[in-house]
Amino acid sequence: MPRVLLVDDDPTILRLLEVNFRLEGFETRSAACGEDAVMMAAERPDAIVLDVTLPDMDGHDVYERIRGDRSLPPIPIVFLSARVRDEELARYGAAPVRFVAKPFDTAVLVQTVRAAIVEGGP
Repeated sequence: MPRVLLVDDDPTILRLLEVNFRLEGFETRSAACGEDAVMMAAERPDAIVLDVTLPDMDGHDVYERIRGDRSLPPIPIVFLSARVRDEELARYGAAPVRFVAKPFDTAVLVQTVRAAIVEGGP
């Protein structure tokens, strides 16, 4: 059973993500802030769904902290954002970064996460 860490500060969206990923056969863990997400990444989920806008730190900073932890394998991260801009994509250069725009189709999000797990890497 694949494990996914879901990170969003909106409790309604977080609950929607939990329900839909569980229905699709995922084991889920949830975090409502960046600090919790960084700590929970130590559990080595198969993928992380990460909101860009969080109360304590930017989702991009969470990404950098997880990537900077040499004790972790490269965990695929799928960003969730209400505003996917070219400058956000350019920030990562050639890194395989995945963005899903809000409002999102849960089937598309689940499919994107599954593909990220199969492809591996960041």
